[in-house]
Amino acid sequence: MKSLADLKKIRDAAQKKVTMRGKNDGTRVLVGMATCGISAGARPVMNKFVELITEKNLDTVTVTPVGCIGECSIEPIVEVLVGEQRTTYCRVDEKVAERIFTEHIIGGKVVEDNIIGKFRL
Repeated sequence: MKSLADLKKIRDAAQKKVTMRGKNDGTRVLVGMATCGISAGARPVMNKFVELITEKNLDTVTVTPVGCIGECSIEPIVEVLVGEQRTTYCRVDEKVAERIFTEHIIGGKVVEDNIIGKFRL
């Protein structure tokens, strides 16, 4: 940060992220951010979703950190809600987050490899 303008850019980006988390219409991405999720790598996953959504300037997609989703052994867990349809993904890393974003959120096709039913609990 070298100037007041740089500080303003950082503030504006942070405010946009907070605004993005608070909306409830359109597609919602819920990232399990309890202690177990964070220790399993949920923070970079959430940041990747925010980054991708911001890059595409998608106003109808929101990212919300949530507490415990209940299955620590398969964290990080991400739920994608499109209308009444809920898809729960597990063992999500940044690479899988990109696939979920591209294939499911943009393309409308569930990423079968990482849905919760594919893994033993």
